Amino acid sequence: MKKAIIIGSGLGGLTTGVVLAKNGYRVTVLEQNAQAGGCLQCFTRRGVKFETGMHFIGSADEGQVLHKMMRYLEIIDKIRLSRLDTDGYNVISLCGQEFHFPNGMEAFAERLASLFPAERDNLLRYVHLIDRISTASSLHSLKEGTSGPAVNAEYQLRSVNEVIESLIGDPLLRKVLAGELPLYAGERDKTPFSVHAFIVDFYNRSTFRFAGGSDTVAMALAEVLAKYGAGIRTRSKATSIVCNASRATGVEINGSEFLQADCVVSAIHPMRTMELLRDTTLIRPAFRRRISGIPQTVGGFSVYLHFKENAVPYMNHNYFAYNTDTPWGCERYTADTWPEGYLYMHLCDSPGQAFARTGVILTYMRMEELAPWADTTVGRRGEDYRQFADRRARRLISSLDKQFPGIADRIAHYYVSTPLTYRDYTGTEGGSLYGVAKDVALGSAGRVPARTRIPNLFMTGQNVNSHGMLGVIVGTMVTCGELLASPYLYKQILEVNQ
Repeated sequence: MKKAIIIGSGLGGLTTGVVLAKNGYRVTVLEQNAQAGGCLQCFTRRGVKFETGMHFIGSADEGQVLHKMMRYLEIIDKIRLSRLDTDGYNVISLCGQEFHFPNGMEAFAERLASLFPAERDNLLRYVHLIDRISTASSLHSLKEGTSGPAVNAEYQLRSVNEVIESLIGDPLLRKVLAGELPLYAGERDKTPFSVHAFIVDFYNRSTFRFAGGSDTVAMALAEVLAKYGAGIRTRSKATSIVCNASRATGVEINGSEFLQADCVVSAIHPMRTMELLRDTTLIRPAFRRRISGIPQTVGGFSVYLHFKENAVPYMNHNYFAYNTDTPWGCERYTADTWPEGYLYMHLCDSPGQAFARTGVILTYMRMEELAPWADTTVGRRGEDYRQFADRRARRLISSLDKQFPGIADRIAHYYVSTPLTYRDYTGTEGGSLYGVAKDVALGSAGRVPARTRIPNLFMTGQNVNSHGMLGVIVGTMVTCGELLASPYLYKQILEVNQ
């Protein structure tokens, strides 16, 4: 059996471990923290659970692509899903109006056409383009005979706003269609339309929360790993990827112990991977510079809300609120305008619940604001940091209270995370929400390859393909396809789902 060491136990690391273990590799997954899961982690305070990263998923109905992937990964029967409102899984609050996004592209187009009747034909062109792009990728659609390269190449080089503006005439409708920008931290004239298309298609087909929290996914994947003889080592920080003159030989952990490997897969941020390769000349300086120069998505500031008992009805949709007249440019806030927008969600404890126990408000925060505490670690940032975070939390809660009058009085406790928190727990560069930022101006130079010039060293995770549950799993399949052959892997997925 070949030995595979995977660095990082987020979704990318765990799913890569499962695929390799199912195919005969002897797998060890390394995690520097005490808890595995990365952005799948939850935390508990005062007896209630809070979601940190994977707040909701899409395309998980029977027969849909994520459902098929989860069946192949052997976790579909180990988790509970709670469906969001099919008549409005996402609600956009913009310019004094609320716009509800229903599941199903036809229903989506008809709902918005009822508000913008002159745009009916344009909306149909928009949803048909979304479908064309999403089904062009074999791994996103699990359909054979697709025409992916040509379609995806075009829309990887055209920005979200350019394409929407070429299709839609009404200025307000253009903004509404961009209302889900926080799901991918989209930037005007930079983010490719293909990113927008995959996200929209993913959630429009069906939308769910994990009942009991997304850490149930991490636990389910750990259980499958154990079934195939693989293990997860927590408190095992990779401190070096050790190489000889031609290949990687293993991984040093905690600065002392060496683990031999036939192949190494890094599921951490590419910049962190380059740091682990500081002692080898196998990676060219030009590649190191390219990786270090790729832009990152903006950081995230979260306020986790613990509601008073039976005080807040469970909200079975996600709420995108904007304090300006556009969803664009919220990452360019000033001290006076922050927050310009936010995403508000509840955690699902169990399907059919009447009241929410916890929720989260998520908004943008640039790492530069946290420069005074850049060299600190969790729990050791000082009183000035605590006061800064608390001031911002109160300001964000006040903004929510304007949209949901009285909500502030129904909050028993709240907790805060900043981009520094994201950085320290996930290793992402600059505390970025979604890792590297796709940019139409960079093209392929802004993408992270699954295969490196070291023949037995690979990368996986949200930076290889995309973020989100499907984006990461597709990246896993791309990486594992380098080791197992993509047609063989594709065949396995389809056979399991027959």
